[in-house]
Amino acid sequence: MMIRAHGLMPTDLPVMIAIAVMTMTGPGQTAIAQSVDLGDGFIDHGPAAPVSTNRGIVSVADAEGRDMVLVWLYDTGNTYALLQIDAETGETVEHAPPSTRCAPYASILASNGRYYTHFAGHFIEFDPLAGEISFTAETIPRSAMSMTEDDEGAIWAATYPDAGVASYDPATGDFRDYGSIHEHPSRQYPRSMAADDQGWIYVGIDLAAGRIAILDRESGAVSFVTPDEALPAGGGFGTVRVHRDLNGRVYGSIGEQWYELYAGRATRLDERPEINRKPIITGSQGLFHRDLPGGERVRRLDLAEGLLVVENADTEETREVSFDYSGGGASPMGLIATADGTVTGGTYHPKRFFQYDPGADEWNRRPIYGQWNTVTAVEDLIYVGSYSMGDLLEWRPADEWVPTRRDDPDTNPRIVHFSPEAKREAERPYTILAHPDGRHIIYGGMPEYGHTGGGLVIYDRETGTTEVIPHERVLQWHCPASLIALPDGNLVGGTSREPALGGVRKVDVAELFIMDFATREVLWHAPLLDGVARYTDMIVGPAGEVFGIADRRRFFVFDPAERAIVHETDLEEEFGLTASNQGPRLFIQTPDDRIFVLFARGIAELDPETWEIRMRAEAPVAINNGGAFIDGRLYYATNRNLHSWEVPEPE
Repeated sequence: MMIRAHGLMPTDLPVMIAIAVMTMTGPGQTAIAQSVDLGDGFIDHGPAAPVSTNRGIVSVADAEGRDMVLVWLYDTGNTYALLQIDAETGETVEHAPPSTRCAPYASILASNGRYYTHFAGHFIEFDPLAGEISFTAETIPRSAMSMTEDDEGAIWAATYPDAGVASYDPATGDFRDYGSIHEHPSRQYPRSMAADDQGWIYVGIDLAAGRIAILDRESGAVSFVTPDEALPAGGGFGTVRVHRDLNGRVYGSIGEQWYELYAGRATRLDERPEINRKPIITGSQGLFHRDLPGGERVRRLDLAEGLLVVENADTEETREVSFDYSGGGASPMGLIATADGTVTGGTYHPKRFFQYDPGADEWNRRPIYGQWNTVTAVEDLIYVGSYSMGDLLEWRPADEWVPTRRDDPDTNPRIVHFSPEAKREAERPYTILAHPDGRHIIYGGMPEYGHTGGGLVIYDRETGTTEVIPHERVLQWHCPASLIALPDGNLVGGTSREPALGGVRKVDVAELFIMDFATREVLWHAPLLDGVARYTDMIVGPAGEVFGIADRRRFFVFDPAERAIVHETDLEEEFGLTASNQGPRLFIQTPDDRIFVLFARGIAELDPETWEIRMRAEAPVAINNGGAFIDGRLYYATNRNLHSWEVPEPE
């Protein structure tokens, strides 16, 4: 299939077009890259994963009665189009939303046949009969996390991150933005909403907020159902849900406690009720409404292959329809060199594996388990800290790829550790370290959604056992953001002050810490740099000092013996900000111990003797993440593509 280029940098365009034909025909196939020389030592090797993902799928009919599938397309942090696919011919039309920022986290196919969502601060109606986006309205930021339809046909949305509510009556055209209905120090996740037959609106707000909001649609007044017990110190109650019953009432739960919600009042129940849910075609970003109006059913929709599979509901016979769509591709996370000289890593939105062979100028791309947030190498193995379960994966590049399955040790990559404790402490890994003892893999990062404080997970390769150290034993309420090992084996960590999404910040400044690796005890910690939110990345220098970047702009030198910052420079004015992302790999060390630093606008070199940083090359496309060194070239990721730069001789 052919993917039309969308939103690419000029230097990305020829590579994108050249590769799309060869890479979108199936998972795990080899593709010739046809790299493009950008001049000044830079080469564009093409997109890491030239595919988009979906943010809601529904089946509708157009004005001529033809079955259509509607798909919100998303890549590199933007929802750029509503794709309309003819289920018979595969012909496509793309409808541009009023804003491409952010993404839908909920949508609804209403009883009037129109498709609604809300993202980037815009409420959106698509009318399949008119074949166009027929209504939009601007609201408070940002995106709906739940939507519903009331008994009069009005459409409602509850939005992240400020628990906003908006409503639209298609019959009258009346639109109302209620604004934020609940103030809370966390980012709020209103993951469910429902209306009773009296017109009252109920919103279940997840995670640290942990309550049900009751909205009077006329006055805009709000009251709340709150749990009897106090919120846990480290996080919220997690799941808060509301459900509309056919009897006209709404039933809601906060944790294990259930309530009957009706006419603006809440009645506590002694047990979980039996619920006969009112059919409403709505859901999260994973909504997949498969039933085509003509009687067939969508069995599969594959954006990687451009393939729609439709089945007869009675006979289960299937037919395949190919389709095209535009898209720039997924964003790479950190990347790393394998023992055989390839560059590998993973992308997000969608989650894909990529491997590039510089010698053959070839790609290998596959679907993967989880999101490869952080990567490190030991001998001929690659270890991955994976979101969103906090797993640790082990991959043997030399062996046959066998798609990962939980509780199956014969897959490759295989999951070497998962536990609820690891998920609680490191659901979103930010840093991973192969300890110089060759035996241990250590990773950490953001905790489970709604929680504050992340710990460390230590895997023993010899015994196959894992130890999870909670944040209370590392630095309470902090999250490990960067981690290195000193020559004596002890660890130096830099934290982030931020909680997980949906959690509440409990500290003001990130800190450095030293951990005795043998005893797993923190020997020392301190907020040495004022106002730091996150220690972005660190590397050990030749004399045992620690070079680091804080907040993407503050370069520092830390003396672990004196436990003091001995040098600091703000780099932003001269160099701009460093590259970013989770597990960013900003420092790249060559075999001859030269140290390079990745900034968004170029590549700099750090003199480990004088601590001077000097820009060596301005990048033709902004650098997003790093990094690996192979045969004289430094490889890094832009927003979509893999680029490399020929490292010059020392000056």
